[in-house]
Parts: sequence; C-alpha cells; structure tokens
Amino acid sequence: IDEARTPLIISGQGEKSTALYNRADYFVKGLKEEEDYTIDLTSKSIVLTDIGVDKAEKIFRLENLYNVENSSLVHHIDQALRANYIMIHDIDYVVDEEEVKIVDPFTGRIMDGRRYSDGLHQAIEAKENVEIQDESKTMATITFQNYFRMYEKLSGMTGTAKTEEEEFREIYNINVVSIPTNRPVIRKDHPDLLYPNLKAKFAAVVEEIKERHAKGQPILVGTVAVETSEYLSKLLTKEGIPHEVLNAKNHFKEAEIVMAAGQRGAVTIATNMAGRGTDIKLGSGVKEVGGLAVIGTERHESRRIDNQLRGRAGRQGDPGASQFYLSLEDDLMRRFGSDRIQKVWEKLNMTDDNNEGEDLAIQSKMLSRQVESAQKRVEGNNYDTRKSVLEYDEVMREQREVIYGQRLAVINEEETLTPHIKAMIKRTIEREVAYATENDEKDWNLDSLLDFVHNTLFSPEKISIKDLERKSREELINYLYNESVSAFDEKIALLNGPEQVLEFEKVIILRVVDSKWTDHIDAMDHLRQGVGLRAYAQTNPLTEYQTEGFDRFQEMIAAIEYDITRFIMKAQIRQNLEREQVNSTNPRVKPSSMPKHQSVKTLKG
Repeated sequence: IDEARTPLIISGQGEKSTALYNRADYFVKGLKEEEDYTIDLTSKSIVLTDIGVDKAEKIFRLENLYNVENSSLVHHIDQALRANYIMIHDIDYVVDEEEVKIVDPFTGRIMDGRRYSDGLHQAIEAKENVEIQDESKTMATITFQNYFRMYEKLSGMTGTAKTEEEEFREIYNINVVSIPTNRPVIRKDHPDLLYPNLKAKFAAVVEEIKERHAKGQPILVGTVAVETSEYLSKLLTKEGIPHEVLNAKNHFKEAEIVMAAGQRGAVTIATNMAGRGTDIKLGSGVKEVGGLAVIGTERHESRRIDNQLRGRAGRQGDPGASQFYLSLEDDLMRRFGSDRIQKVWEKLNMTDDNNEGEDLAIQSKMLSRQVESAQKRVEGNNYDTRKSVLEYDEVMREQREVIYGQRLAVINEEETLTPHIKAMIKRTIEREVAYATENDEKDWNLDSLLDFVHNTLFSPEKISIKDLERKSREELINYLYNESVSAFDEKIALLNGPEQVLEFEKVIILRVVDSKWTDHIDAMDHLRQGVGLRAYAQTNPLTEYQTEGFDRFQEMIAAIEYDITRFIMKAQIRQNLEREQVNSTNPRVKPSSMPKHQSVKTLKG
C-alpha cells in the first residue's frame, strides 16, 4: 500500500555521469526561494521563476533555456532543485560511508541497494559532495499492484488494514475482515496536543518524558525522521535523561534496543522502525507504573503508521498509554491542515498577550478530528496517485506479457527457431517493399529499397537495381525472400549441427529483444511524463497514452524484426577464433559439447 506509488525497477548500467550535475548543483545553490524558484508544499514540486530562468540563461550563456537542444540541462537543473530544496538530509536520505542512502519514509530503515532514478540520486550526490556514480538504465519495471496480482492466491494479516479497506477491495479484490483482540485493549489513547510551534512542542515532549521517567515508566518516543530523533536525543542528553536512539543510522542494534525498550525506566527514541510488527515485552514492575507509554512527536501522513506506533503499547491486555504532540509548523499541518487547524486554534482563543502562546496547547477531540481529516486528504491523494500509476501501468502490463511470454518461449525452445526467423525476415521485407512502393508505380522508390537490401540483407555485389526493376510488389517480396532464405540456409550450414544453430538463433533474438525492450520502456516513461499536458487540448491523457503506447509497441515489434533480420543476414561465421560461450537454458546443450574453435561474429551495420 505505502510503496505502491513508485514502481519496482530492475536497472542496469546506463550512461556515464556528466559534469553537468556539479554545474547544475553549483547554480541552484546560489538561488533564493520565492525570487528565483517557488515550491508547492502540497505536491512537493519546485519550479524556476522568470528571474531564475534569466539567471540560468546568463550563467550557462544561452539565448533560451527551453530550446530543445537544452533539454538535458533543464533536466539537470530540475533535479538539482529537487535535490537541494525538496530532498532533505537525514529525512529522505542519509550519507553513510561517503554514499547517499535512501531512508524508507514508512519504516525508517535504510533501503540498501536502491537508488533514486532519472538522475535524482546523482543530483543528491553532487549536493552532498560525494562521488557521483554512473546513471542506471531501466531494464524492467512493474508496479507493486501488478506484481502482487500475478499470484493466484493473495492474502495477508496485519493490525492496521482497516483504514485501507476500499483500496484492498478495489485493487486486489480482497475483503478486509476485523478479528477481535485476544484480550480487551485497556491502553489509554489521549487526544492530540497541539502547540503553536516546534520549540514549544519539543519542550513539552521533554517535560512529559521527565515526569514518566521519574516514576520508572518505560517510554517509546516515535519520530517521523532521523533528523528529529537526533534533535530530541540532544534535548534529553541536556536534561541528563539516559536513552537509546533507534534510527536508520544504527539499525544494526535494533533487536537489542527493542528487547530493552519495555524495561523499567527505559527511554527509547525511534523512527517508524519500532512501529512495524515489534512486540515490546514489559519488564517486572512495569505494569504497576502504567505499562509502556508511547509518545508520538508528529502525525504521519498515513493514519495506519500512527496506529502501528500506538499498537506497541497495551498488547495482550497490558496497560499502556499513547499521546501525540503536534505543532502548527509540522510538515503535515503545513501541507494539508494549517488553515482549518489555525481556525480551531483561534476559535478556542488560546493566545496570551504575555507569552504569545508559546507554552499553551490545545487538547480536544475536535482537534483530533481535524488532524484525522487532514490525514484522510493525504491518504486520498496518495490513493489517487497509486490508482493513476496502476492505470498507466495496465498499458505496459499487456505489452510486458506479450514480450516476456515470447521471450520465454525463445529461451525454452529445444528444437529450432528457424521458421520464426524466416517469418520475421519475410515480414521485414514486406514492410520495406510496401514503404518503397506506396505511391503509383512510376513513383516507386526502388533506390531506397536497394539501400535496405544492401544494408540489411546482402552485400552490394549480390543484387543491383536491375534485379528489382520490372517486378510487381508480390514479385519483389518473393524474389527478396527466396534469396534471403537461400543465403540464411547457406550460413547456418556452416555451424556444427542443430544445437549450435539453435544457440546462434537464441543469442541474436534475445540480444535484440532485450535492447529494443529497454529502449521502449524508456520511451514509454518519457511519453508518460509528457502526456499530462494533452489535457489542455481537451483530450484524456490516459486514452492518449493507451493509443500512442500501442502505436509505439507496434513500431518496436517492427524494429525488433528488422534488427534480427539484419544481424542474422549480416553475421559472419568465422573459423579459428575463441568462441564466446553463451549460457543456454537448453538442458541438452552442454558447454563441453560446443567446439571452441568456432565463433559467431555479428557486424555493426
């Protein structure tokens, strides 16, 4: 549910990183908010103002930043802006051992091996002045929803699915059933406390920790970000309160910290890590002082994550308490709730002329309802995003099933692929002949057809323009096809038996399909990013994406068949060369059965 806004990606080596990341980073670090760029907090988007555009044109010596030839620079500037002013150190990522590592916003754990795509990770590396690693290229992609829907049976168990009941039903066709708790929950969940600013909020949090710690009650303090957990840790150290910090930077101590979190007098500060399926056992004498107290320093954008944190206390009928502290400066409030909650604040008239409301707080059920409605709006936004991602991925899902199905058939083939290759050669010839002869007969472009023949099928001395003249369309197709089949048959006769022929065919097909498919994924991604603008022309972007996506898929299939034809027809079988061994999934083909003195060399062009 949480991660389904971004698809799963398998990536491979991409282009080398350019110096543009450092140049763009240097440029955006000198910009001022509001004057040179504006940030929309709700959508977390950032754009240059007209003044910012003028500065970019001056620094990069351009007439027009948005000319087509400057699209790469615009992309680098956009990513540098996001890296510097939207992606926040110790909240969205940490720098560990000179590497930028992503922090999962939902679990608080480091996401090892994952990198932001589309150059954003490189832009953050430039911002943090660590080594900029090479860009990666998307080799395969699938949404979480479509991945899970590939299972024949799907079920699960969690304590917090009820808030997402509609999504489970609509996306996965699964009903959510609530099972009563084993023992009644006696935990006290207090209404939220709202403070005017962060300083007042954290002062109150420290005060409550001191009070509860003095009577020996164990406390689990939940924070949204690594940065907050470290800030609170400093405040507690100042007050002389012993405590443990559990965040993405010291996750290796997680088991031992959680094990001690329920002992008398323990204070544990944790990001969302300790809110996921962790059973904190209470030590002796803890029930008598009220059980585990959970203090939330901020509301998360999803009610489910708050419920997970609350659920650390009061398990199996144990006593416990939970209290969330909020401020008008919290991220959730600034993005989605500040206006309404500001009105609630004014209505309850909680300001004081002497201390400007610094130490005053509101605690009411009305406020908790307002906060919950802000969270529902965020959840609604996130659900719409996930639904949109899924709708667009439906187009790719159908294409994926076709490509991967045919690719698997090639891998599993144990006899021969020759008939399929001959069919591809014929379709390629038919397309090229149709293109050259689309006008009246007197305007046929036989020169372009001859170029195709020389570039793709045969060497120039084999066929001349005279061989193509005075033939009908059908005669041209049959003549070129028959000549191609003869040449192909001669070529594979040079290989040692059907097993080597099959391997030769597999290598050519799989290499071409993989190359064209990754290019197609890239093209579809760019189409997806730009198609939203079609709404201005009163057309449905999703329908446009489906139509254009289908056309591009057909073009990709034609390009695959063209390249397979070219490689097959232009490949040279050479003797006495060390042969590159290609892994075969054919169980009857063993590496030892392949002679090492022969090789297949494919020529470029």
